[in-house]
Amino acid sequence: MIVAKIGGSLLSNKQALPICFKAVQRLSKANRIVLVPGGGELAEQVRQLQHRFSFNDRAAHAMAILAMQQAALLLNALQAEWPIFSYTQDFHKVRAAVSIWSPELAELDQTGVAASWDVTSDSLAAWLAIQLRADELILVKSAKIDENAAIEQLQKSAVVDAAFQQFADQADFPIKILHYQQL
Repeated sequence: MIVAKIGGSLLSNKQALPICFKAVQRLSKANRIVLVPGGGELAEQVRQLQHRFSFNDRAAHAMAILAMQQAALLLNALQAEWPIFSYTQDFHKVRAAVSIWSPELAELDQTGVAASWDVTSDSLAAWLAIQLRADELILVKSAKIDENAAIEQLQKSAVVDAAFQQFADQADFPIKILHYQQL
């Protein structure tokens, strides 16, 4: 099973999203796929609102999770045959080759996931892959990726979030970080 995070910036790219969908269909012939949507423009709105009104990271985190939930609904609206699940325990009830994760704040809180901008959908995808005992994690980005770049380099250039390394260190599966055209 592969957990694949679709970067939020890809949700606003009319050319990239169909390429991602075709790749997911191809990959799903040999593997179950769980898609993790990034928050994209929706999460960026949360950042801007937090900057304007100076509310705490806890509220911003909850709002960013809602952005991911909205993005999951968008993916499902575009690919209705890909069902949404919210709690990790519900994944095994899903029978489709491709499913979409819409994270639940309560579950993330229960397991101690930090409410911080250091933890974005990148880290949450890694967290989910660990919880589901995935065979592989793929982060699909709009940014060009140096195949030889270490996670630390990708963190410094803001390709992945600041907490990603902590989650990656817990992974016992391969992690790929790819530009959408490499998928």
